[in-house]
Amino acid sequence: MVDAGLLSCLRVLDLGDDASDPVTRLFADLGADVLKVEPPGGSPGRAHRPTLAGTSIGFALHNANKRSIVLDPADRGDRRRLVELAGTADIVVDRGLPGQTAAYGTSCAELADRHPRLVALAISDFGASGPRSAWRATDPVFYALSGALSRTGPTTGTPVLPLDGIASATAAVQAAWATLVAYYNRLRCGTGDYIDFSRFDAVVTVLDPVFGAQGQVAAARRKPDRWRGRPKNQDAYPIYRCADGYVRICVMAPRQWRGLRAWLGEPEPFRDPKYDVIAERFAAWPAIGVLITELFAGKTMAELVAAGQAHGVPIAAVLTPTQVLASEHFTAVGALASTELAAGVAADVPVGYFTVDGQHAGFRHPAPPAGSGDPRWLADPADPGAAAGTVGGYPFDGIRILDLGIIVAGGETSRLFADLGAEVIKVESAAYPDGLRQARAGDAISESFAWTHRNNLGLGLDLRSAQGKRLFGDLVADADAVFANFKPGTLAALGFPYDALRARNPRIVLAESSAFGDTGPWSTRMGYGPLVRASTGATRLWTSPDAVDATGARHPFYDATTVFPDHVVGRVTAIGALAALIHRDHTGVGARVHVSQAEVVLNQLDTRYVTQAADPDQVEEDPVVHAVCPCAGDDEWCVISIRSEADWRSVTDVAARPQLVDDARFASGGARLAHRAYLVAELAAWTGTRTPVQVAAALQNAGVPAGPMNRHPDIPEDPQLRHRRLFREMTHPLIDHPLPAETGPAPFRHIPAAPQRPAPLPGQDTRAICKNVLGLEPARIEQLITDGVLFASDDDKERR
Repeated sequence: MVDAGLLSCLRVLDLGDDASDPVTRLFADLGADVLKVEPPGGSPGRAHRPTLAGTSIGFALHNANKRSIVLDPADRGDRRRLVELAGTADIVVDRGLPGQTAAYGTSCAELADRHPRLVALAISDFGASGPRSAWRATDPVFYALSGALSRTGPTTGTPVLPLDGIASATAAVQAAWATLVAYYNRLRCGTGDYIDFSRFDAVVTVLDPVFGAQGQVAAARRKPDRWRGRPKNQDAYPIYRCADGYVRICVMAPRQWRGLRAWLGEPEPFRDPKYDVIAERFAAWPAIGVLITELFAGKTMAELVAAGQAHGVPIAAVLTPTQVLASEHFTAVGALASTELAAGVAADVPVGYFTVDGQHAGFRHPAPPAGSGDPRWLADPADPGAAAGTVGGYPFDGIRILDLGIIVAGGETSRLFADLGAEVIKVESAAYPDGLRQARAGDAISESFAWTHRNNLGLGLDLRSAQGKRLFGDLVADADAVFANFKPGTLAALGFPYDALRARNPRIVLAESSAFGDTGPWSTRMGYGPLVRASTGATRLWTSPDAVDATGARHPFYDATTVFPDHVVGRVTAIGALAALIHRDHTGVGARVHVSQAEVVLNQLDTRYVTQAADPDQVEEDPVVHAVCPCAGDDEWCVISIRSEADWRSVTDVAARPQLVDDARFASGGARLAHRAYLVAELAAWTGTRTPVQVAAALQNAGVPAGPMNRHPDIPEDPQLRHRRLFREMTHPLIDHPLPAETGPAPFRHIPAAPQRPAPLPGQDTRAICKNVLGLEPARIEQLITDGVLFASDDDKERR
């Protein structure tokens, strides 16, 4: 393990708690000096469950690599020291309303006003203002309100909650991205910012966005209707039983289907070439599935994965968390670190999100003892120099990015930069267009592509030709970064390993992601998001006792409609890329950042996985009950989170069920968990006579986290999101209806909302880029187009 030091010039003052600790952990992983401020006796989070031998697992993990000081809010000198430290910090992170800073007689907004160069991040569940700013949330409440719950589970009956933990982890990644953007803008223009960050906003736009890229399969199916039903197909990426568990396959491309057909013995009914088309296969899948079930039934997961890989069929075992942590791959690549998490108690913990220049950058030590650090900065601040930018501009104005990214994770990475002013040149070949371009018959462009590649330029270039390679090399020489998410080895096979890029431009940043990383036994496996989830335990956990099919006709897992972790991976990769650009500007040297999508999942669920792997005799878990309760109306639901005895008494009071307080089945958190089905049935007598909004509002007024299950049409009409202006309508000349699109990663004081230039057709800007960037003469450009080295859309020709 090495300290990559990409953010070694960054000073972060951390006043946060459980919800914000992962934000500053990201900065610490990348080398920032993070100084955590704790009150006398230490942070209350040190005792939060789950605990291992009395030590909070979450606190130990999410405060790793930081330093700790104790400042007493009751001491005038300590209050003054906090303000002084903020004045010399680059970033201050606070959590809650009014926030931890209030105890020291100030606030994040006031610190930002007092120190103009400071970036102050205030994190709350719903933002500092708005009709629901006082609401409380848990991850399941976020799932309900964000629309994620309405898309998981059986078509009828109780919806299935997504994994507890990934909403909070997703919000933390978005908060880190927004904060680092504001810091980079400070370096550009000399002025910091204040960010009123809503975790709800982040979950809506990042976890499973209703208005955003939905993946290659869904891109051709999206319609602008107001469908309120639940998804009818929960098996787009089917899972099959085998001798020792389950496996999942993702048959997308025609060559993958032909590989599966060969594996099945070339069954006569399915030799017709029409089955090369996804829609035709979907229609016939019930019959195809029978053959697969018969083939897989007597074989082990390992046997099937090996055979599938040999036939070119994307396949993965559906592993448990315990199997994941013991797997050969994660052990071989160093994704886990053995550490003494609690006194005398060792644990294997996920290292972190980033690999920088071939080395993991992450976990070095667990949370330090309270007050063990020096109340001074160890990092040397970045040389402010002469700020060249103006306040109110886009932070990435002047940055040029060559985007080779595809589908969701790749496209999201580049869009995040394009939305903030970067010149993003999307490079595509005529033979291998981005799979996200797949559109409904008769449509020129998919909605997913329109969302994901707005503000991009389109360059048609054959990277497999010698002349195409030379042109790309010329682009690299004057670019700031190259983004890619190919299968490992693809960029090198094209002639552009990082060493070659760096030879053309020593300042270049290469930011990549791949399904399983670029080294290790699984690195060469074909990987899609559903296979990543299966291989990392996420699929196995995406279930519910209410969803288990008693007949045994179907597996109990319901993660087929999510695109997790693709959007999160896009942001993690963007954070790594921006950290490398900051490092480049500070040192003059570029870097290569690689993100494994599988390791992103491990780190999003780090607390849960470490808890499950620990000795149960030494673990004390948090007995929180998340109840999905039916409400008045057709298939309407509300989530209620009961975290404590106080919550339970409030619930029984609001529901007018005082007799339940003394019911032995619900006398403790553990008892309520053990009798959850009975608890839901008791509450349903009350929730069933009220709308989801009425139930949630009544409970929130009593201080209990609760939320209605929103659907696709509800999201832009949500009163809190409307108040915060999270979306505005985006138009594309080739789409006949407006598309709601996010306005940015967070509300900034000094950074404008994202521009909305339409996503390009393939090769739409080829001629302009070749003329203005490469300096080619028009005749030369036309010859290269004729030779097939370049390609351009008809629209590009018309705009010459």
